[in-house]
Amino acid sequence: MNTRPPPLIEAHDIRKRFGNVQALDGVSVRFEPGSFHALLGENGAGKSTLVKCLMGFHAADSGTIRVAGEPRAIPDPRAAHALGLGMVYQHFTLVPSMTVAENLLLSRPDLAGLIHWRAERRGIDAFLARMPFSLDPDAPAMSLAAGEKQKLEILKQLYLGVRVLILDEPTSVLTPQEADEVLSHARRLADAGLLTVVLITHKFREVRAHAREVSVLRGGRNAGGGPVAALDTDVLVEMTFGARPPSDGAVRTERAAGGNYLELRKLSALNDRGSLAVRDLSLHVASGEIVGVAGVSGNGQRELVEVLAGQREPESGDIAVAGRPYRRTRAETRALGVFLLAEEPLASSCVRTLSVADNLALRDFDAPSFARAGWLVDRAAIERRARDLIGRFRIRCAGPQARVDTLSGGNVQRAVLARELSGEVRLLVAQNPCLGLDFAATCEIRARIVDARNRGAAVLLLSEDLDELLELADRILVMLDGRLVFASDRAQAGAAEIGRHMTGHHAAVATT
Repeated sequence: MNTRPPPLIEAHDIRKRFGNVQALDGVSVRFEPGSFHALLGENGAGKSTLVKCLMGFHAADSGTIRVAGEPRAIPDPRAAHALGLGMVYQHFTLVPSMTVAENLLLSRPDLAGLIHWRAERRGIDAFLARMPFSLDPDAPAMSLAAGEKQKLEILKQLYLGVRVLILDEPTSVLTPQEADEVLSHARRLADAGLLTVVLITHKFREVRAHAREVSVLRGGRNAGGGPVAALDTDVLVEMTFGARPPSDGAVRTERAAGGNYLELRKLSALNDRGSLAVRDLSLHVASGEIVGVAGVSGNGQRELVEVLAGQREPESGDIAVAGRPYRRTRAETRALGVFLLAEEPLASSCVRTLSVADNLALRDFDAPSFARAGWLVDRAAIERRARDLIGRFRIRCAGPQARVDTLSGGNVQRAVLARELSGEVRLLVAQNPCLGLDFAATCEIRARIVDARNRGAAVLLLSEDLDELLELADRILVMLDGRLVFASDRAQAGAAEIGRHMTGHHAAVATT
């Protein structure tokens, strides 16, 4: 790790436009050496664009970036690394089959073709001994828990000599305990003056618990900020959303659940490597009930959702919807009111080369409302509906005809949510529906999910956000290594106990 103190980082009057969207409109921010500085803002506020300008992924249209008081051009990430800036991304970038030591070594840009392992290992051991948290250098990355993988991502940057560390939503794949542990370690490095930490997060709790300073962006401009200790949550909410208050969130209607609408019996499925990812899984979801499935990323949730979506064939087991076998065809999903909110919506729920309007119409472009004689599509009707949904779900885009892959990740997610939550839902399967969304959007989407449940829909909610499950679910199950290992009613569910089962400390097959 570089022992020199981190430099002062200043961004002055940064502007960046993408087509018709002004992503940054004169943003100025200052990251003091050794600070733990949070960046807050709605989706599309400009947070990611700002740090990508700092990291050389984007070239600002105008403005100045200064490092240690000197104006610097940062044309690419390699140049940013040379100046001591590094970034940890939302999703892991590790090589699963390699060890901790090999992943550290692989991150070095000057790695020679012939590695002298004895000397390199001595250097890695000495480096790990200086860190406030450590990992077994011989452990394969695939054997690490999610919190340990995130620590390894941070260690990779420190091993490269980074002195300014940008964390982009680093806790989305962690349990609450793991998230606090990782951010506490980062805070200690900042407090010791060894590192400047810039945290991009949508979680006000994380800002209040770990950050010392905060800057808020709204609509590509500075909306305020200052020392966290001097700003309560209400002030931060007002800075983030302005005069428009966020939704009041989910309001549950007490009601007796109906009959089982979704039933899975001994379902098994392989992952992309041919190994069992879902193992003899059985569960049921009743009409008017939200069943939450908790679990650290990578324990079979993605494969389970892909099976239910018809994107992956099961190895064995049965799926029933409304009491009859469910073959996952398009006709069945429409007839049975099955809707799906998948993770990574651009990859799994959109056609990236089509417009926003066309993606919003993927479910029903051939329905009578939008087609005549079963094949002649009414383009004007599709565009009218798209404009309505863009407004209702606050999708930030250049217009209905903008290609969906020109949208930010959060706005792609809003577009899919608009399509899947605007119909008559009888079964909703949702995986991490609020991942990457800001506070107001999260409140709105959770309210829509609860509203579907209140109106009698069966909801299967798979989420890595334990707070989300504790807020929304009637029952909570825990998925570990492709199996259900714990089950609890809403009234008896406790975050600490669920977190222990998520990390495998009390694994036992659950009865659902």
